[in-house]
Amino acid sequence: MQIVYDSKTDLLYIRLDDRKQPVVNERVSEDIVLDIGEGDKIVGIEILDASKHLNLGRLLPVTYQVSP
Repeated sequence: MQIVYDSKTDLLYIRLDDRKQPVVNERVSEDIVLDIGEGDKIVGIEILDASKHLNLGRLLPVTYQVSP
C-alpha cells in the first residue's frame, strides 16, 4: 500500500495494490475517483481537493504496517 499527497494539486492518492496492471477510472462522486483493476478490484483511490475533506494534519505523515 502507498499513500501519496500532492500539495500543489491537493490530491491524495491511496494505492492499495502495488502490482502493475491496467486500470479503469470510475468517478463515484465529484471528488472521489476509484481505480478499478483486474477482477474488478479497487486498486487505488483518488481524493480531489483532499484538504477540504480530510484533516491532513492528522493523516500525514502516514505510518502503516503490512502483515506478512
